[in-house]
Amino acid sequence: MNPQIPAIHEIWVYLSGSPLLALILTLSAYQAGVLAYERSGRNPVANPVLIAIVLVAATITLIDMPYAKYFEGAQFVHFLLGTATVALAVPIVKGLDALKGRVLPMLAALLAGGATSIAVAVGLASWLGADAAIVGGFWAKSVTAPIAMGVAERAHLSPTLTAVFAVSTGILGAILVSGTMTLLGMKSWWQRGFAVGVAAHGIGTSRAFSVHPEAGVYASLGMGLHGVLGAILIPVAVRWLG
Repeated sequence: MNPQIPAIHEIWVYLSGSPLLALILTLSAYQAGVLAYERSGRNPVANPVLIAIVLVAATITLIDMPYAKYFEGAQFVHFLLGTATVALAVPIVKGLDALKGRVLPMLAALLAGGATSIAVAVGLASWLGADAAIVGGFWAKSVTAPIAMGVAERAHLSPTLTAVFAVSTGILGAILVSGTMTLLGMKSWWQRGFAVGVAAHGIGTSRAFSVHPEAGVYASLGMGLHGVLGAILIPVAVRWLG
């Protein structure tokens, strides 16, 4: 063996102690999820985020990496959540023309969808006797994760649990929403897209763009408006009803 070339186990020792490993793992897992999604014919069950979560969780468990150490390396992705939050202004501005003649039905759908999401999740968790911290995490889970975490902090709830529930909501929404809306007879792309954006935020919006461009535009609009409205109203609702 060439003495100038380090052995494989020496390279692994270096990588396992470097924060860069977590970032590479995160990006590679998501890329694997995207490839699986494309090769499955964009089947909603093969959700890239879900696949990435499973791969990352399995890997850090296998190599016995503490979550705190993983987050140290993957925090750059976490940092980009702030950028993603600000970037919500872009689809809102681009979708303003689409609001003409549809403001009232979209506003009604937004309020009804947001209120129903909170009432069902919080009510069911309370009825089942869940811990107060878990119940609190359901309040903001209906809006996109970056905003949900900020709302949770303002309302003195757990940002971590809120983020978990928000991502889970997005994944389940992206998987189930197409079949559900088809079953309900929804055919208009703008209606389907707006419903996805309100119910399944970022992950659902990504799914909407992969299905139809008009659905993607309205999903972005629904996600952005829901985030803005939720950031204002949810802390008030927690104060009065929580």
